[in-house]
Amino acid sequence: MHPFPGGRSDRSPGRPAAAGKRSRWRKELKEWALTLGVAVAASLLIQNYAVAQTVVRNVSMQDTLVAGQRLIEDKLSYRFVEPKRGDIVIINGPESELRLVKRVVAVAGDTIEIKDGRLVLNGIPQQEPYAKGRTLPLGMELPYTVPEGHVFVMGDNREHSMDSREFGPVALSSLEGRAVFRLWPLSQFGALD
Repeated sequence: MHPFPGGRSDRSPGRPAAAGKRSRWRKELKEWALTLGVAVAASLLIQNYAVAQTVVRNVSMQDTLVAGQRLIEDKLSYRFVEPKRGDIVIINGPESELRLVKRVVAVAGDTIEIKDGRLVLNGIPQQEPYAKGRTLPLGMELPYTVPEGHVFVMGDNREHSMDSREFGPVALSSLEGRAVFRLWPLSQFGALD
């Protein structure tokens, strides 16, 4: 006697239970592959266009940053706002063969001078508690006015930094992003000033 009216069983004719399990397994595998693919694509998009991790590779930003520290870089905000004085930026452009981490010290229209080992901006000597050593002109002609569409950058370790004093102003298009957070070492974990 069949459990269903009309003489049907709960199994389709010619379709064994193992085939149904294989079908469910394939469907689940496809769903997992799709989910993983979407996650990898989203991760790559975020890393290329929104946030990324970067490593400090030289001494030009000491004592603020030292070689080996890992930072989170905000790649998105400069698409909507202009950089401002004090921002720590990642430079990736024709100004240097290397990817650099520097501090914006002047923006378009600012006039730079260096007097008595200090940065003077628009006639006002700057208080720069993060700067290490004396600020020297390194051969640049002063006073200098930053052109439109550019920023002027320096390393915090002023006596040991290749920066705008040598390679000139940095185009806004060369700014890959802004360093916003220190991940490593854990003892210094936190937001950057």
